[in-house]
Amino acid sequence: MSVLFLSGWSGWGCTDNTQAFTYGFQLLSTLLLCLSNLMFLPPVLIALRGHYLLEASVYIFTMFFSTFYHACDQPGIVVFCIMEYDVLQFCDFLGSLMSVWVTVISMARLQPIIKQVLYLLGAMLLSMALQLDRHGLWNLLGPSLFAVGIMAVAWTFRTIRRRHCYPPTWKRWLFYLCPGTLIASSAVALYAFVETEENYFYIHSIWHMLIAGSVGFLLPPRAKPDGRVAPLARRKGCGYQLCVNEQEELGLVDPGSVSINSICTS
Repeated sequence: MSVLFLSGWSGWGCTDNTQAFTYGFQLLSTLLLCLSNLMFLPPVLIALRGHYLLEASVYIFTMFFSTFYHACDQPGIVVFCIMEYDVLQFCDFLGSLMSVWVTVISMARLQPIIKQVLYLLGAMLLSMALQLDRHGLWNLLGPSLFAVGIMAVAWTFRTIRRRHCYPPTWKRWLFYLCPGTLIASSAVALYAFVETEENYFYIHSIWHMLIAGSVGFLLPPRAKPDGRVAPLARRKGCGYQLCVNEQEELGLVDPGSVSINSICTS
């Protein structure tokens, strides 16, 4: 009875089919919502090529759970659930928010330890926010604006320190950052102001494609090695390092003041 009602049948006996969804419409909406997630494959490949392994794993997580959540979320008879609906919904929402979070934080080019702390902190806070309200608009806008603020501070600091606009190349701005920002802004506008229950299946499919497409533009290129370290010094380093200085291992002395021969052996 509930399946008939959800698929558009109405009336006391679920006999009114004036607004019922046909099987073809149900199949089309399910395929659009599921297959549109394949747009995350290019960002995954871009992330792997740039050695952004954590970011790539988040995109794969999002693609997987968004696909099967929408396969389970459909009204009518075209439904396929691999686990409980509530679990699929939570993982889909968390993956979507984490994809935005890790992309913007990676654009800030922070120190690895700071980036890892922000990634973990973001995952915990987003999980809490989703438990409070999964459909709140600020669950998307709040983390996005906060991450953009962190990125803006990092970019401003680099601009002041280098006395040159960061990112430094106009090609990066023209061919990557500006198109990526425009695509992401369009996706958020569709999600916030255009999407309704009537147009959900195709507007939300477009949202999937736009968000995935923006990630492909915004994810920064692979970081170059630090040019301040001389190539000869890097070649003198240990291939497999074993610390033998107990004071350095315990953090009692500054590692930079200890020679490489005193802290490791080949």
